[in-house]
Amino acid sequence: MFEINWTEIIIAVVGMMSGWISWWLDRKRHRQEVKNLAAEAKSMEAETEKKYMELAMMYVDEFTKNIVKPLEGRVNELTNEVKELKDELEMVKKNACYCAGCPNRISVL
Repeated sequence: MFEINWTEIIIAVVGMMSGWISWWLDRKRHRQEVKNLAAEAKSMEAETEKKYMELAMMYVDEFTKNIVKPLEGRVNELTNEVKELKDELEMVKKNACYCAGCPNRISVL
């Protein structure tokens, strides 16, 4: 009848087992590679965030130096001018003479 060839059966079983074992080992290797890549991505994200914060601080410093400081100076100047104008207007209001030649009125104009 049929003759069983044990060599072929053993070779087939070993072939199937080796395929499964190689799949299992590759799966472990791939999982570890994914973990390594995830860790690398996290560190790169942290580095990018650090660089972003450094740039933001630099931009804020430049904005403060080039825009805020000059504006503060100009605002102070305008505040003083407005204060002087208010003082002059108060002097005009307190002055009893409202004639066209009044010196306080002329200084305000």
